[in-house]
Amino acid sequence: MANLFDSANAPDGVPDEVFIGDFIQFKITEFSGDYDNSTHTMRLIARISTGANTEISLTASASDNDYLFSVASSASASFTAGNYHYQLEITRNSDSNRIIVDRGQIKVATDYDNNVDPRQHAEIMLGKIETILEGKADSDVSSYSINGRSLNKFTPSELLEWRDYYRREVNEIKRQERITHGRKTKSTILGRF
Repeated sequence: MANLFDSANAPDGVPDEVFIGDFIQFKITEFSGDYDNSTHTMRLIARISTGANTEISLTASASDNDYLFSVASSASASFTAGNYHYQLEITRNSDSNRIIVDRGQIKVATDYDNNVDPRQHAEIMLGKIETILEGKADSDVSSYSINGRSLNKFTPSELLEWRDYYRREVNEIKRQERITHGRKTKSTILGRF
């Protein structure tokens, strides 16, 4: 693997995933022929998918004929984790007219150095449901009523249904991770000749 701190080795294209607190660097070469970086400016605007008012705005610098995006670790440390929708914009410097040339999605992932739970939502929910099912042997009350306020718990069959749902989700997450890392999965077809 090449030294990714060196701008000459910056990967081409917007990455699928970046990590909070990392030095982030990538270049865009696709539009260099049509939009000279001496007369145009490229920006990446990303907004978090939850609908909150969280935005990341980056401006590229010229790198030979290409557009280079660089984010210092200290700057990416303030990013909010989540899935973002982004757009690449090119502005003509002479009159500030702008066009959107690309759109996509990028994930901003948490940094495990900051004592965050590395599990995905499905893994967290599966753990909670299994803990509840283990506790069901100790208590058999499915609803409470105190001073006119009531609380209903899930029935064991509902919990089993949700457990099975989240087990499938967790298995899919693990399968995708294995595929990403080039490992075989249960669906890998093996043959001997």
